[in-house]
Amino acid sequence: MDIFRFSSLALFLLLNLVLYNFSIQALAAEPIQNNSSPRTLALGPMPISLKYLPVPEVPGLLNGSDPIIVNKTAAIALGKALFWDTNVGSDGMACGSCHFHAGADRRIKNQIAPGSQSSPLSTQHFNISAINELLGSNHALRLGDFPLHQMQDPLQEFSPIIFDTDNVVGSSGTFGGEFKTVSRLGSNIDDCNRNADTLFHAGGIGTRRVTPRNAPSVINAVFNHRSFWDGRANNVFNGSSPWGDRDPKSGVWVKINGDKVSKQRLHLINSSLASQATAPPLNTTEMGCKNRTLKDIGRKLMQRHPLENQKVHWNDSVLGSFSFSSVGNLKPGLNTTYENLVKQAFNEKYWSFSRPSRFGSPVGGAPYSQMEANFGMFFGLAIQLYESTLISDESPFDKSTRDASNKPIDLTAAQLSGLEQFRVNLCSLCHLGPNFTAASVNANAAIAQTHPEAFGERTFVISATTNVVNRIPLFAHKTAITAFIDTGFASTGVAKETADIGLGGVDDYGNPLSFSQQYLQQLAGNMKGVFDADVTQVRACDFQEEFAINFKPSYVASSLFTPADGIQPQPQDTNNCFLSATGNAFLPTTKSAKTELKKPNTQKMVAEVKASFKIPSLRNVELTGPYMHNGGMATLEQVVEFYTRGGNFTNDAKQVTRVFPLQNLQFSEKNRHDLVEFLKTLTDDRVRYEKAPFDHPEILVLQGHEGNQVSVTPGTLHSHLAKDEFLLIPAVGATGTEAPLYPFKNYLAP
Repeated sequence: MDIFRFSSLALFLLLNLVLYNFSIQALAAEPIQNNSSPRTLALGPMPISLKYLPVPEVPGLLNGSDPIIVNKTAAIALGKALFWDTNVGSDGMACGSCHFHAGADRRIKNQIAPGSQSSPLSTQHFNISAINELLGSNHALRLGDFPLHQMQDPLQEFSPIIFDTDNVVGSSGTFGGEFKTVSRLGSNIDDCNRNADTLFHAGGIGTRRVTPRNAPSVINAVFNHRSFWDGRANNVFNGSSPWGDRDPKSGVWVKINGDKVSKQRLHLINSSLASQATAPPLNTTEMGCKNRTLKDIGRKLMQRHPLENQKVHWNDSVLGSFSFSSVGNLKPGLNTTYENLVKQAFNEKYWSFSRPSRFGSPVGGAPYSQMEANFGMFFGLAIQLYESTLISDESPFDKSTRDASNKPIDLTAAQLSGLEQFRVNLCSLCHLGPNFTAASVNANAAIAQTHPEAFGERTFVISATTNVVNRIPLFAHKTAITAFIDTGFASTGVAKETADIGLGGVDDYGNPLSFSQQYLQQLAGNMKGVFDADVTQVRACDFQEEFAINFKPSYVASSLFTPADGIQPQPQDTNNCFLSATGNAFLPTTKSAKTELKKPNTQKMVAEVKASFKIPSLRNVELTGPYMHNGGMATLEQVVEFYTRGGNFTNDAKQVTRVFPLQNLQFSEKNRHDLVEFLKTLTDDRVRYEKAPFDHPEILVLQGHEGNQVSVTPGTLHSHLAKDEFLLIPAVGATGTEAPLYPFKNYLAP
């Protein structure tokens, strides 16, 4: 226990209880050969190669008697073209504009948002940086601007704060504006009424808006159960929006016969990437003008050649056979149309209806076709299939030989020391499994059955099941409790809770994003408060910490339901339970749960999710800065300092049993160095050198404007909008490039 330092006696006692419980639960899961022999707590789980992790299946997408996609190769080509095509945006933005560098965004100019996601508009303003420069629109980031929260001694929890801002390093997007119409051919800029933004401007001239969250990498994102930092991209794809079954108006148009078409609900599980893809093109900060629809984007694109203004390498691993290019002569565009790719890829019942119908029409325009009406489904699923190919499983960590204890022996001494630091400092409790994130819920659950060693040792096991809700000890409201959390999400104290409530937010219909909050409603018998089917499948016996027990505990049980309260067996089976079935497969009765939920100071029915965010994968983390949901750290060294001191702020939902001051890092520069060296072993050189499948077409990435944060040059789009500057990312073929990608700090202004 000498590796830990605690800020209070209560926290010290809580952590001791947590570690004790971890060991007790693990022992309960296995028979003990000698009950009298002492047990010692092992290190955190030993991660294994990503090569073992299965991509979660999407039933009905590619299989069955009537699949949605009939040509996977064509669908991947369609998805790659759509991902990189700047025509998708209203004014030159592509999905790839924010995900061009190891799947992330390393731009440095016009990347500041004046406040976080939850900051009221009245309080949003650009602050002065730590080096006394205005963090305004069009500011060019410098290394001295980071971290956004600075302490006199970055390793000590109670060191004086010398700089803090709620400004965010996000991603530059669109000028915004009110949508009018699109052109089927010709201009790639949508017709919108655009004006200088009230927040994003310099000298009265409008600049592009910036997202209030940092863009995470899309590489390996196929393993995530939900997408976006706050999980709002649902695991279920409904064909037309990010909200899954929550959206009452969602659906796709299906041809019944030559005279009839019907709008039908779609329910594709393990498809959060498709759900996620439908959101940015309609977002007025990221890619689109206000009130533009996915149908309008379909109308704009279908008759066009994909990537018509962007060079495509003749040896592109996916698009090479469609490219107009030849060896030594790169040309823009593909030798087909988006319409042809849709017809090749998708079942004809989704696009072949030719009669006028009730698909609607834009103001003053012709009625939409079935193909345009279903563009959201084509777009989301094609991009999902393309992103499903972006798996980086050839890092030094993956390729290393393993010894009998599963240790990767081909790493250097410093890297192996860093792996030990990663485990002993409990990093692997959140960055769990082969993808180094607990957010890979279903994938982790599947591999836990075949490779349980990836989730712990005999005396220290982490629950890796299909449960989308878990229970862990917290220290909330100055009280040690055991609370519900959403699996794969964590509050680590990066920023103040009021700045960005993250998972504590709501969807477009006012319903909680959190599964945990829904689960409490289910327990209390309020099924109208449950919006995601995954919540109904949660098993009590798969929690990290028990919830209800069928006997009187011999220790304090303020957070447990017992027979005296009223309990019942869980409705699901107890096969392969994480906790032992006896005494752990129980729930409170509906009556007792409802009664307890009404208590203002309940310690049994608590969900702590505010300021919680999806735990990102650590794959290729060397290249994916800036870090955290607010982009507040520029280097891995700053990230390690953050965790060494136990975070920046203490919110009620902060997972203090996983984020607390770490003495063996505080007092050892070598240990901190080695930890960073280990993290670098997760970089796949195919990503670093953009080799297949990480090759891509050319893209002109919009990076700020001509001028600075004080004044800008008027542009050609409109005299009151700034002139864009571009970062040319050349087309790369399957063999990659000789010029490697570098860490974010290498691109910062001096």
